[in-house]
Amino acid sequence: MISQLETAPHPETLRRVAIEPISRVEGHGKVTLLLDEDDHVRQARLHIVEFRGFEKFVQGRPFWEIPVMVQRLCGICPVSHHLAASKAMDQIVGVDHLTPTAEKLRRLMHYGQILQSHALHFFHLSSPDLLFGFDSDVAKRNIVGVAAEYPDIARQGVLLRKFGQEVIRITAGKRVHGTSAIPGGVNKNISKEERDFLLKDIYQIIGWSRDAVHLAARLFQQNLDLYNSFGRFRAHSLSLIRADGAMDLYHGGLRARDMDGRTLFDHVDYGHYRDHLGEQVKSWSYMKFPFFRDMGPDTGWYRVGPLARVTQCDFIPTPFADHERRDFLAFERGKPDGGAAGATLGYHWARMIEMLHAAELIKELLHDDDLLGADLVVTGERRERGIGVIEAPRGTLIHDYQVDDDDLVMTANLIVSTTHNNQAMNEAIRQVARQHLDGRKLTEGLLNHIEVAVRAFDPCLSCATHALGKMPLEVELLDAEGSRLDAVTRDLQGFC
Repeated sequence: MISQLETAPHPETLRRVAIEPISRVEGHGKVTLLLDEDDHVRQARLHIVEFRGFEKFVQGRPFWEIPVMVQRLCGICPVSHHLAASKAMDQIVGVDHLTPTAEKLRRLMHYGQILQSHALHFFHLSSPDLLFGFDSDVAKRNIVGVAAEYPDIARQGVLLRKFGQEVIRITAGKRVHGTSAIPGGVNKNISKEERDFLLKDIYQIIGWSRDAVHLAARLFQQNLDLYNSFGRFRAHSLSLIRADGAMDLYHGGLRARDMDGRTLFDHVDYGHYRDHLGEQVKSWSYMKFPFFRDMGPDTGWYRVGPLARVTQCDFIPTPFADHERRDFLAFERGKPDGGAAGATLGYHWARMIEMLHAAELIKELLHDDDLLGADLVVTGERRERGIGVIEAPRGTLIHDYQVDDDDLVMTANLIVSTTHNNQAMNEAIRQVARQHLDGRKLTEGLLNHIEVAVRAFDPCLSCATHALGKMPLEVELLDAEGSRLDAVTRDLQGFC
């Protein structure tokens, strides 16, 4: 399954084209293409070029600080890290089941995060490509252009995200980097006035979410030849699943299926994720490459996120979203060469189905009086290891910690959603390079096709910049004019 474009013989003889930085994504990354004299693409790679090292510098910190610390990984999906770390720390303090109030408040916070993040990505980051075309005028291909030409769509996107942020503010204490989830529960409930504040808009939010699903579906169906084939590849998939097979974005067991839809493992306790998942490091990226252990790194890579979750679950436990899911899958079955459920650009359609699901769940929870309860925290018998897994907006998120007898973190391992999708994103850009760039003179519009493929996964490159083992490093010495005077390179084995 490893693409022929992953490596190129004699790369020093080829012309290098870099897309740096990739725009309209969170974090810093670049794509490099190696072309021969006839403009044929010989290699295409996605590079993560920043390193943040959270796994290392949380070591030695008291475990109760971790849920607040790790969310500094990102300003777009901090709630996901806050909750995954909190779930891990629940285990450290010996808690397997939260109080109903704490569980529901955390879920409400999480669904607000799903709503605001999906709205941000679809409307602000991806809609310029989808509405204007991948090679449209770059001056118009942005959120300002969308607001000028599609004001109602832009307005709905802004207000959908704003509502999600208000859910986070009320449950977490702040819109960004809140503090309410603590080991064993939460430190605050919500008031009746806060609940009523959210209830007054939730039905409009559900309506706009339904409109967004229909917009994503319409864009796919109106551009079927392009959307169906664009960056298309076959892949295994991974997600959490509820005990009854339903989609559950907060908790569940691990389900994996191969590219033909056969179940590889199901309802696996995520505390045993290391029995099933391995991680590989490559010298040209600060992002790890996870894989299914039974298959190995060459054939065992997979994808996560909305496309995996919508297609792997047996049903979605809210009525509007499940109806849209059935239409999504029916569209797939009706196409002999595959449809949205197997297409890279199908992520956008699936993402909006999840946004609608989150809105429906928020409505259900807002009618639950447990949100107003005062029983917020439980404790248990102290443990030394805690593993928390959640379905973040971008996919499955794993936080794994060991804590010593002095309550200090000894080791931490994070496998974030974008890391799970690393090889899949690389494969998508290689397919786009083959389909749209190979043998052609490159233009800004053609290069944007590569970025469109990356954006479909909604990557959070800041979250994904971790490494396993020794890091490759290159240090350059430049003079005042920018000319290179000297350089030292350290490889993966630590040799300079």
